[in-house]
Amino acid sequence: MFKKLSLIFTVPDLRKKIFFIAAILLVFRVAAAIPVPGVDPIRLKAFLAGNQFFGLLNVFSGGALDNLSVAMLGVGPFITSSIIMQLLTMIVPRFKEMYQEEGEAGRERFNQYSRLITVPLAFLQGYGLLVLLVRQQVIPPLSPFGYFSNLIVVVAGTLFLMWLGELITEQGIGNGVSLLILAGILARLPREIQQEFFTFTPDKIPGYIGFLVASIVVIAGVVVVSEGERAVPVSYAKRIRGQRVYGGTSTHLPLRVNQAGVIPIIFAVSLILFPGLIGSFLSGVPNLFVQHVAGFLIAMFNNRLFYGIVYFLLVFVFTYFYTAVTFDPQSIAENLQKQGGFILGIRPGEPTAQYLARILTRITLAGALFLGAIAVLPLIVQALFSVRTISIGGTALLIVVSVIIETMKQVDAQLVMREYGSF
Repeated sequence: MFKKLSLIFTVPDLRKKIFFIAAILLVFRVAAAIPVPGVDPIRLKAFLAGNQFFGLLNVFSGGALDNLSVAMLGVGPFITSSIIMQLLTMIVPRFKEMYQEEGEAGRERFNQYSRLITVPLAFLQGYGLLVLLVRQQVIPPLSPFGYFSNLIVVVAGTLFLMWLGELITEQGIGNGVSLLILAGILARLPREIQQEFFTFTPDKIPGYIGFLVASIVVIAGVVVVSEGERAVPVSYAKRIRGQRVYGGTSTHLPLRVNQAGVIPIIFAVSLILFPGLIGSFLSGVPNLFVQHVAGFLIAMFNNRLFYGIVYFLLVFVFTYFYTAVTFDPQSIAENLQKQGGFILGIRPGEPTAQYLARILTRITLAGALFLGAIAVLPLIVQALFSVRTISIGGTALLIVVSVIIETMKQVDAQLVMREYGSF
């Protein structure tokens, strides 16, 4: 581990990239510390402390919601627009072709649509959040011009973070949006530890032990699922060209248990935030029926059992969904056939695609069930013990471990590209 870290800093190009990413993350933390004018910090703290929904939203804004920063929405609108575009690939064939078959140019056009959708989503989410905070008297009443000016600032903050994330992604070391979320979670860690330290009482010891055990289980589970794979043996037929013989080798096709990585968790939490926000927004509408609907939504998503079931199902479904979007057995089978490769006992072409799809469905079932179980495990521990921040910490741990694993893999790829064994 330490040898690898020392190797990273011996490669000038890689060292420059890492320092650049560190500088971008520093800029992000500075932006997260700039508050919207006129915030009542006491009311804001009380409001966030009693609301599980805004606790999760605070995770995805990198703690920027703590002081109503100009980046209070975080990268949430961009993640939501990405979900919409990924869903459209399952409905609109043109988007599927653009994302999977048109190469880098098609994906760049696909991402451009995601950026464009981010703008109206940021306006809608920003307006709903500002109205809710005004009703809760966290910020003073705003005039129409005040709403407009604050919305411009908040939307600009989201677009700024989206741009920072893309700058990080361009470096080829980790996903920019995931790293921004990771930086926000880690930045909040010292403050949460400090709060727990100053409010320590002996009756909380079982809760701390439960949280520690849940954390170890989550970390170990995510590592096992992320690294687990099914090796499908592939053979290549011998081909004679001129005086030379090609092929005749055997290798394997690695199918990961969790092809989707951390994306299902981010998608699930982003989607589960919406009903609570809509309910909180509608609760102030002067209409009895609308208020009943809002109260029903808020009550449902404050119920731990219902929340845990929905969270589990969303993680499960998004694991399958994102795997289906990113891994196409048909194209893999066609590429194998073109290269003279085949799976022993399986005919090339369509039978190979069906065989790969069947294997992928089985191993993804295991990965999806395991990820869903790990996602709701902290909620179970929270119900048994008294540490309030466990549910947020569990979601954060899932994201942190998965992002770190994926980032380290990309760093390894960068080192392999530079043949670091010769250093």
